[in-house]
Amino acid sequence: MDSNSKDDHANTGLMLDIINVKKAFGELKVLKGIDLQVQRGQIVSIIGSSGSGKSTLLRSINHLETIDDGEIWLDGVRVNQPGMKGLAFENHINSVRQNMGMVFQQFNLFPHLSTMDNVRLAPMKLKGIGKSEATEFCMELLEKVGLEAKADTYPSHLSGGQKQRVAIARALAMQPKVMLFDEATSALDPELVEEVNLVMKQLASEHMTMLIVTHEMNFASEVSDHVLFMDQGVVCEQGPPEQLFSNPKEERTREFLKKHLQQQ
Repeated sequence: MDSNSKDDHANTGLMLDIINVKKAFGELKVLKGIDLQVQRGQIVSIIGSSGSGKSTLLRSINHLETIDDGEIWLDGVRVNQPGMKGLAFENHINSVRQNMGMVFQQFNLFPHLSTMDNVRLAPMKLKGIGKSEATEFCMELLEKVGLEAKADTYPSHLSGGQKQRVAIARALAMQPKVMLFDEATSALDPELVEEVNLVMKQLASEHMTMLIVTHEMNFASEVSDHVLFMDQGVVCEQGPPEQLFSNPKEERTREFLKKHLQQQ
């Protein structure tokens, strides 16, 4: 198979295709040949201990980390393009990233911009959408995340949960094909976690394609169509949540779940 052929990845149901992805930092092998397929509209959660490679995998998908080997495809377009360099590759990656919304542990809002300006900046700058149109669309997104009353508020006057909901609205403003969540609630106080989870559950109900790195087993069980358990840079086990959480096949999975379900 010509691995650079778009036709080979034009399966209309396949949104993400990750093939034998490897990544090392010096001598430390963090990803040891990851394979994953995410269908359009599917919600996939990635669980595992700290250092198992979860966040590195997510960051590799939108090329925040450069993989050493393997292929990453988004909706028929190869993300990592061997041989493409310089401005051509930079333009390619920028184009790809417009189709991926990413929400990090830290909110990364611009402190000098209001909530509305944080959300509408990217569609105005990158998509050339006019201010009035962008304002109308972004107000709809702020309503979706329950923050329409905070449109003129600056980040310093928002709670952590509110900031994260703004970050989600900002990612949605580019109308991405897939949303990537990297431990989106891990920096929040416990009482603020649920308000962010509710937004993610709403997106799941709307069949937004989502890849979620999370340490919350109950949330993963409730919201996911498919769950991956990663351990030491490999996918140790994967399957539907009802199977993986209730009847895991691997001893490493059972040990991990026993420890983490007791904590929640």
